[in-house]
This record gives sequence, C-alpha cells and structure tokens, in this order.
Amino acid sequence: MRPILMKGHERPLTFLKYNRDGDLLFSCAKDHTPTVWFADNGERLGTYRGHNGAVWTCDVSRDSMRLITGSADQTVKLWNVETGAQLFTFNFDSPARSVDFSVGDKLAVITTDPFMELTSAIHVKRIARDPSQQTAESALVIKGPQGRINRAIWGPLNRTIISAGEDAIVRIWDSETGKLLKESDKETGHKKTVTSLSKAVDGSHFVTGSLDKSAKLWDSRTLTLIKTYLTERPVNAVTMSPLLDHVVLGGGQDASHVTTTDHRAGKFEAKFYDKILQEEIGGVKGHFGPINALAFNPDGKSFSSGGEDGYVRLHHFDPDYFNVKI
Repeated sequence: MRPILMKGHERPLTFLKYNRDGDLLFSCAKDHTPTVWFADNGERLGTYRGHNGAVWTCDVSRDSMRLITGSADQTVKLWNVETGAQLFTFNFDSPARSVDFSVGDKLAVITTDPFMELTSAIHVKRIARDPSQQTAESALVIKGPQGRINRAIWGPLNRTIISAGEDAIVRIWDSETGKLLKESDKETGHKKTVTSLSKAVDGSHFVTGSLDKSAKLWDSRTLTLIKTYLTERPVNAVTMSPLLDHVVLGGGQDASHVTTTDHRAGKFEAKFYDKILQEEIGGVKGHFGPINALAFNPDGKSFSSGGEDGYVRLHHFDPDYFNVKI
C-alpha cells in the first residue's frame, strides 16, 4: 500500500474531512489555510484564505457546495467550496474549536473555548440557503462544562448534540432546549481529555479517542458504552470504516515529548482494530510525529491521516485488505 504524500501545509495538521461523494478531501492545519485536494490522486485543488489563526475543524455540506471552518482567530467562516470565496463570518469572543453541519445542512453546531472569564459554549446557528440572508444570531447557546469542548456533533435526526472534551465526560444535549440529557459514567468512561469523536455513517453509534490511551464505542441514543479499544499511547484521532468492522486510532505523545528515537520505534502509526472483537489487526506507519487527524473515504476503499509533521498521507487499500480474515 503505497501512500500518496500531500505536502501543502507548513504546520501540523488538525483535521481531515471527505465530502459525501468521496472525491474531495479537506484538510485543516495550524497554518491558517484550509486546503482541498482530489481524493483519488492527492492533487491540490485550492486553499481557503482568510483566517488569521490555526484552523481546528471543518465540515462540508452534503451537496459539496459549502465549507464551514472553525479557527483560533475567534471566527467561524462559511466558504464557497468551488470558488474559495468567503460567504459569511461568525464572530465569537473566544476561539472556535469544533464545527458540524446538521443532516440537511440547515443548522451548524459550533463550540467555543474557555477564554478569559468565559466558559466553553456550544452554539447552534441557522445556515441560510442564500448566503446574502445569513445572520449571525444563535438559535441556541449552551453554556458548556469546565474546560474545553474538543468536539460536538449532531446526534440522530438532529434531535441531540453529542459533546466531549477536557473533562473526559461525553454528554448528550437536547438540541432544541439545550437541556442536558445524558452523561457518560465516570467509572466506565474516559479518564482523561477526549480528543476526538467520530460517528458511524448511519449515526447509530460513535467512537471517542482520549489521552487515557483508549478509544470507546458508544450508542448515540442511550450513551451505552459498547466497546473499548486499548493502546499504549494517547489517542488523538479516531475514525471508523464505512465498509468493514474496523476502527482506526491515531496518536502518539505530545509533540513536546517526542524524542528522535520515537519515530524509528514506529510509534506513530494508524492502528486498525476489529470493531467487534476489540483486537488490533494491523497498522500503517509513515508519519514522523503524532497523528492528529484521520478520515475514511465514504466508499471505504481509502483513508487518509494527517500528522504533526505537516503531511497528509493518502492510502488506497490493496485488494487483500478487504479479505482480512480474523
């Protein structure tokens, strides 16, 4: 499996996202410019210029017409995917960490970091079909828990919002009233910061990755813990195959603790686990630093990883991957 190396960012990668058709890959990094690539050959299509800070996350609408990005410059921007034009800017009083379009793209959930005297917060914004009618007002603001919320996504049918972050607790909120519906159990849940959260294609379950060196699989409605995947280093990124029962974890210790011997030891690999049996079934090496972002192509035939080293690595699976027998 020869990876395609995509070098378009000068700083560490933070997030990767495929569009629904799987032909485009969007990458975010600490270098202020989200980039879009052809997902089959890794060719760079263009960049979105306008942010003045690290871009933490992005999402793309179902029709691949609009991109939303959240940045440390305290803004969230809507872009025209094709032209790269800025359609609208949401301004906040603190850095914007996580963005996610609802099913149908009429709403977006945005999280903002604790900053000065402000606590973390979850904002729901209405997204207008016509950019000229877009407004900045929030449909709902939920004052978040202590510490940063690293990810917030829409639950089934947009009725709930699922959030997780520094306090290690996964929460489910009512997306209309903002009421807290469920929290993960402290005993069975994560023990350290939840870094990443990725849901299944059908939305019925989701996986979280944490600095406690584990990933966990949860039911989206009941928040029942289904499976736990253990690894020997902090998990920065998680994703699930849309085709096979595979969960992929990426990570490595904080960049400041990395020594020159680490990458030779192959610590920075994307590890594949059997979703049901919770066993490690393989790994893909290559990055020279922790993996910060992972994404599966919606067709399940390729995946990409983004690292602290500034590279995106695009992997098309060999035919024998699809015949892995456990």
